[in-house]
Amino acid sequence: MIARSSDAEWSSSQDESFHIYTKPLEKPAIDEREYRLLRLNNQLEVLLISDPETDRASAALDVHVGNLSDPDHLQGLAHFCEHLLFMGTKKYPKENDYCSYLAEHSGYANAFTAAENTNYYFEVGHQWLEGALDRFSRFFIDPLFSSGCTERELRAVDSEHKKNIQSDSWRIAQVEKSLSHPEHPWRHFGTGNLETLMHNPKRLGLDIREELLKFHETYYSANLMKLCVLGQESLDQLTAWVVEKFSDVPNKDLKVPMSKGHPLSPSELMTQIFIKSIKDNRTIDITFPFPDQTPYFKSRPAHYISHLIGHEGPGSILSHLKRKGWATSLSAGSYDGGIGFAFFHVNIDLTEEGLDRYEDVVVSVFEYVEMLKQMGVKKWIFEEDQSLSAISFKFTERYGPSQYTSMLSQEMQSNYPPQWILSGWCLTREYDPELIQQHLNLLRPDNFRLTLSSPEFSSDIKCSQIEQWYGTEYELLPVSVELRKRLDALQLNDAFKLPPINEFIPNNVDYSKGLVDKRQDKPDLIQETSTMRLWHKKDDTFWMPKTNTWIFFRNPLVTATPRNEAITSLYIDLLSDSLTEYSYNADVAGLSYYMSHRSNGIMLSVGGYSDKLPLLLEKVIHRMKYLRVEPERFNIIKDQARRDNKNFSLEAPYQHAQYYLSYMIREKMWTYDDWATELEDIHLQDVVSFYPSILSHLHIEALVHGNLKQDQAIKMLRMVEDILTPRPLIPSQLVGNRTISLPEGKSYVYRLSVRDKDELNSAIEYYCQVCNMSDISLRTRLSLVAQIAQEPCFNQLRTKEQLGYLVFSGVRRHFGTLGLRFIIQSERSTVYLENRIEEFIDTLREVIVNLSEEDYAAQINSLIADKLEKFKNMGQEGLKYWNDIYSGCYEFDAVAKDVKELRQTRKADLLEFFNTFIHPSSTKFRKLSIHIQSQKASNATTIENNGSSDSNCKRNHAELAKDTILITDAVSFKHQMALSSAPVPFFLFSRI
Repeated sequence: MIARSSDAEWSSSQDESFHIYTKPLEKPAIDEREYRLLRLNNQLEVLLISDPETDRASAALDVHVGNLSDPDHLQGLAHFCEHLLFMGTKKYPKENDYCSYLAEHSGYANAFTAAENTNYYFEVGHQWLEGALDRFSRFFIDPLFSSGCTERELRAVDSEHKKNIQSDSWRIAQVEKSLSHPEHPWRHFGTGNLETLMHNPKRLGLDIREELLKFHETYYSANLMKLCVLGQESLDQLTAWVVEKFSDVPNKDLKVPMSKGHPLSPSELMTQIFIKSIKDNRTIDITFPFPDQTPYFKSRPAHYISHLIGHEGPGSILSHLKRKGWATSLSAGSYDGGIGFAFFHVNIDLTEEGLDRYEDVVVSVFEYVEMLKQMGVKKWIFEEDQSLSAISFKFTERYGPSQYTSMLSQEMQSNYPPQWILSGWCLTREYDPELIQQHLNLLRPDNFRLTLSSPEFSSDIKCSQIEQWYGTEYELLPVSVELRKRLDALQLNDAFKLPPINEFIPNNVDYSKGLVDKRQDKPDLIQETSTMRLWHKKDDTFWMPKTNTWIFFRNPLVTATPRNEAITSLYIDLLSDSLTEYSYNADVAGLSYYMSHRSNGIMLSVGGYSDKLPLLLEKVIHRMKYLRVEPERFNIIKDQARRDNKNFSLEAPYQHAQYYLSYMIREKMWTYDDWATELEDIHLQDVVSFYPSILSHLHIEALVHGNLKQDQAIKMLRMVEDILTPRPLIPSQLVGNRTISLPEGKSYVYRLSVRDKDELNSAIEYYCQVCNMSDISLRTRLSLVAQIAQEPCFNQLRTKEQLGYLVFSGVRRHFGTLGLRFIIQSERSTVYLENRIEEFIDTLREVIVNLSEEDYAAQINSLIADKLEKFKNMGQEGLKYWNDIYSGCYEFDAVAKDVKELRQTRKADLLEFFNTFIHPSSTKFRKLSIHIQSQKASNATTIENNGSSDSNCKRNHAELAKDTILITDAVSFKHQMALSSAPVPFFLFSRI
C-alpha cells in the first residue's frame, strides 16, 4: 500500500468528494506527462496520467488479494473470481458487453491472479475511455456472478490448468509449493480446476456461486484497491470521471490479507527435491528464505547481492562453472512471495557432468558467497549500480499504456512514500553496507533448500512420489552428510574475483530536443555499394541518447541445406557463448546484442546507449570473423542444441500447429527432425571450416536508428565491412523468400500426432490464404474481416462453447503472403475443431451482413485507429522500419495507403471479399489446416459423435467436409504447389 503520509500533504476537493496529494511525483526527466494522485472518500487510491499525445487510453485496477487467500477447501477461488468478473454486471448484464465494447473501439482487456494481487486492465482508443471506465468500474460495484456463466467459466479455468500440465515451470513450482510449511497458504494450488472448484464443493455441500459471492464480499473492498488511469484528457477531466464512476465501489475498511511466518521454516530447509522433468533440461535451484524487500527499497540490498552472484564476467560463479564444464547459464535474485516474506534464488542450468557433480556446483556457489562476506560490501560496486539505475530511470522508455497502468497499479500496493510511486521500484538511493551485509549473511550453508530437475537421475534417486495437481514425479531427501561437511569447511577459491570496473557505463548521455517542423516518417538510404546497403533515421520523436541497429548478413549458404543451417546455428551459439564474459557488463549498462540465423542469412541487432554502442559492435564483428572454440565448449553447446531440438517436440500443441503451418507454406524451411539428423554428424572442425565461407561473400543490409548522426552510422558500418572484407553475392543470390501458393477451390488438411504421449490437448491452425502483400485492396479488407471476427470468435468458441482456453484469430503473414487464421488448443478432436471453425465462419458472414451502417463505420474507424497508432518508444518505431526493410518490400508508407483504402471500402465490398476468399463454399477459397492430435482419447467423444451441443449445427462434426484433401506426404505436397512471387528483388532495387 502507499506509505502513510501526513495529512498536510493532501488537500480536499471543493466538494469534499476526494483528496489530492500535493507534493510533486518524482518522474523521469524526459517524461512530459502530467500525474495526479487521488484518494476517493471510499479510500480507493488513484493515479491519473494525462498524456495529450497518446492515441491509446488505459486503466488498471489492482486488488490486494490473491490465491494466498483461497480457502483450503476451495483452492483457485481467487482466480475463478477474476474470470467471473468479466461475465456481466447489473448495469451491463450482457456477458460480453465489456469485451465487445473494447473490441469495437480498437481495444482489449485481460487480468491475472498472483499470490497477493489480482490485476485487471484494459486498453482502448483514446476517444472511448469514458465508456470503458464506466463498464470497468461496475466489476467492483455490482458484478452478477450469474449462474449461467459459472459452470462455463469453471471449464475455462480447468482448461487453463490443463494447458499448463505438461509445463515444467508450472510443475516444478507446484512441487516446491506443496513441500513448503504445511500450515502456510503458499502451498495452495492457485490456478484451480474442476476438482477444487466443482467436485470438491459438491462433496462438501457447497454452492460455488455462493462461495464466490462470499469471497468477493470478504476481500473486494475499495481500501484494498489501487487504480491507475491513463488518457489524453486533462487531469481535471480524468478526475471527474474517476470520482463519478468509482466512488460507489464499496469500502469495507478491510485489513490487507497477510500470512504468518515464512513458507520455508527450519523443517523445510536442508532438504533436496529431485523432480523428473518433461523436457530434457537439467537445472539446480538453491533457495534461501529471505525477508520481504519492499521496506528496503532505498538501498535495495538484494539487488546488490544478485548483481554479484548473477554476474557472468571473469571471476564469476558462471565463468568458473563453464570452465569446469558444469553449467551453461546462471541467474540469481530475490523473488517476492507475499507481505513479510521472499525468497532468494540461485538458478543454474547444468551440463550432464554438472548434474552428476551438483554438490560441487553448490559448494562453488557458497565459496563465492563466502568471498563476498569476507571482502565486505564495496562502495564502488554500489555506486556503479546507483549510477546505472539513475541513468536508466532518467531515460526510461515508454511502456505500452496497459502495461504501464498495470505495473503502476501493482507498485501502488508497495510501501513507497507517495512522491516515489513512479520511481521507488527502480532507483537505488541510499548506501547501507550494514543492511547489505545482513542480507548476505542470510545466504548461509545451513539455510537453504535444493531443487534439481532432470528427465533422469542416478539409479538411487527413484522419484516415486507424485504431486497432486500436475502428477509430477519427485523425491524429497535430506541434504547429504557429505555436502554438509564440505559446506561446514568452506575455503576461499582463487577462481573467484569481484567483477572489473564496467567500461560500458556511458560517459556521454547528453541529448538535445530539437524543434521539428515535420517528423521524418521513413529512414533514408545513405549508402549503397555492391556489398552493403545502409539505412539511417535520426530520432526526432523520443530524444533519447540511444541507438538501435539491425544488420542482416545475407548469404543463401546459411539455409541452403539442413546441415548448413545446423552448422550456422551452432556457430551463432558458440559465438554468443564466447562473448558472454565480455558482453555481460554491456548488458548491465543498458547495451545488448542479439544474433540469430534467418532464412538466407544471419541477423544481428545491437541496441542501447549510443556512447559505447560502436565498441560492443566492433567486438561482436571481430569475434564473428575470428571465432576460436575449445573442444569442450563445442561438445557442451552441441549437447544443448541436441536437447533443444528434442524439447521442441514437447512444446504445446498450438505451437506445433503454427510451426508446421509455416513449414508447409514456406518454400524453403527445414524441420527440427531434419536438423536433428544432421546434428549428430557435425563436429567442431565442420563449424570452423564452414563459417568463413558464409562471411566471405555477403550482402549486408543495415538500419541505424537513434541519436547517432549519418556520418557516425557510415563510420560504424564501414568498420563492419573493414573487419569482414566480404565479396559481393551474385544477383541470383539476392532474390527474396517465396511461399507456396495454394490452388483455388481446394481445402487441405495435414495431420500429425502430438509427440508428448501425456499431453491432453490437441490443436489446430486453420489458414485461409488470401493475397500478396502488394495488393492494397485485399490486404485492407483482410485486416477488416480479422478485426470484426476477433471478439465474436473468442466469445463463441472460447466463452460459449468452451472449446479450450487458447482461442485466437487474426491475420497471418508469411513473407509477402497474407491469410486469415484461427488457432484453437483443446481436448476436443481436431476434426471437431475444424468443423466448429467452419460453422463459425458461416455465422461470421451473418455478423457482417447484420452490421448497421453505424457499426460498420465504427469497425472502419477502429481499424484505422489501430493502424495510425503512434509508436510508444524508439525500439517500436525502429523495428517497424526494419521489418519494412527486411521483408524486401520497403513499403514505409503502407499505413497511409491502407488508411486511404479503408476509408473507401464499403460494406458491400467487404461482403464480396468475404464470400470470395474466406467462405469455404467459394470457388476461390484456398485453405490449409494443420491438425495436431493428442494421443490421449478425448473426453468429448459423445458430443462429437452427436455432431455438436449446438442445436443449430449444420454438419456432422465427427467428419471432415467431403471435398477435404488429406496430405499424406508434406514434401510431395510442396513440390506440386506453385510459388508466390517474391518481394521486390534486391537486384531490381532503386533508391526510395
